[in-house]
Amino acid sequence: MTAYVSLFDLLSVGIGPSSSHTVGPMRAARSFAGSLAAAGLLDDVRAVTCSLFGSLGATGIGHGTPDAVVAGLEGFDPETCDPSSVRGAWSGLRLSGRQSLVAVGAASGARMLVPAMPQGTRETLRLAGTHVVEFHRDDITLDPHTRLPGHPNALTLTAWNEDRTSPLLTETYYSIGGGFIRREGEEAQLAALAPHPLPFSTADELLAICAREGISIDEVALRNEVALHPGHDVGARIDVIWAAMASCVENGLTNTGMLPGPLGVKRRASALRAKLEADEPRVDRERSGEWLQAFALAVNEENASGGRVVTAPTNGAAGILPAVAYYYLRFVPGADPAGIRRYLLTATAIGSLFKANASISGAEAGCQGEVGSACAMAAGALCAVLGGTPEQVENAAEIAMEHHLGLTCDPVGGLVQIPCIERNAIAASTAVSAARLAMLGDGTHIVSLDTVIETMRQTGIDMSTKYKETSEGGLAVNVIEC
Repeated sequence: MTAYVSLFDLLSVGIGPSSSHTVGPMRAARSFAGSLAAAGLLDDVRAVTCSLFGSLGATGIGHGTPDAVVAGLEGFDPETCDPSSVRGAWSGLRLSGRQSLVAVGAASGARMLVPAMPQGTRETLRLAGTHVVEFHRDDITLDPHTRLPGHPNALTLTAWNEDRTSPLLTETYYSIGGGFIRREGEEAQLAALAPHPLPFSTADELLAICAREGISIDEVALRNEVALHPGHDVGARIDVIWAAMASCVENGLTNTGMLPGPLGVKRRASALRAKLEADEPRVDRERSGEWLQAFALAVNEENASGGRVVTAPTNGAAGILPAVAYYYLRFVPGADPAGIRRYLLTATAIGSLFKANASISGAEAGCQGEVGSACAMAAGALCAVLGGTPEQVENAAEIAMEHHLGLTCDPVGGLVQIPCIERNAIAASTAVSAARLAMLGDGTHIVSLDTVIETMRQTGIDMSTKYKETSEGGLAVNVIEC
């Protein structure tokens, strides 16, 4: 068994504001529609209901989870859909009554919410090979106090017959962080992985491979990617991921206005960019740090607005990895696109260790699992492109994570805005500091990355549920929302 997760899974293109509460539920609903079609049941479906449990029920409204579920049922894919197609898919409906029809399994990407048939009408429409059912807002229910055993982020989807007396199909999914989903009963299938030429389960094993083969951490990751994706130009595909990250930074540095929701949070990245540009050509270490924070703010403001982002490894922590990479390209002499490839491959190897041996889910581990993991990934990756040895890279990742232990996930109003946006900016700075500190040493240190990952896992288990993406503790209950 290997811990390694493909870069194209760990760093996947999606939409905001949350990988676990938006992207994951959309993928789960899309999978459910696919299950109905595969089982030949689609024509018999007259209604679909969804129950959101645990953290999905607690903060699902603020994270746009019900909208994502409806979009997923219609066949929208978070990687390719227009983010505007998701907004309002559920929240725009009346609270009750047959408000609209949903085209279950519509993979064309065209929105097919249309006025419903008059009360009592049982007619269904068939459009372009899809199946349209009656749908209203209370077909999605929130149950924050029920926590299913598989994961704090759980949803159950049920397809019904004409009178809603007999379920045609019921499936429960767990959104386990970073947009990854797992259908209940499929745990055993997770072990069926493609062969990795250089498998590793711990950081110690990863370092041993580097020493044995005489290669860097990014080369270990690259060899595994080539094996996982034979016949593909892995480098070109990495460039696509980076292009999406860079576009998110650039959009965030330009867009202005207010973020959605009742908090009245104003975008700041664009104004910060203007101030920094006005201060040019002065470019020193202090200014580079301020640009770094602007890059991170830009990404997370895009995420909070429901825009196109890359999970890195989650949406809530999506600003750290691209911000540090942008900083590298702009302020590190000799930086080049090849370095970005090495950077993202190194980050993937490190992030894989957190996902396999602890958690990248805020609902499971608190924000240490999201921002902490992302900070460690960025720190190790920057150290690598600065010329660090594998031991220094491991040290940088350990330093970054060690100083995020115990970080809670307490989004005010259930929105990925306060403290999430600023938290990414500060963590990006921490990542750069950790990388440079590690570069000053020789890679030897007392606390290993494996030890700090295990400590993070234990801390997450011990952490009260109210500090794990439920908005029941911390800032979420001490800040007035309006």
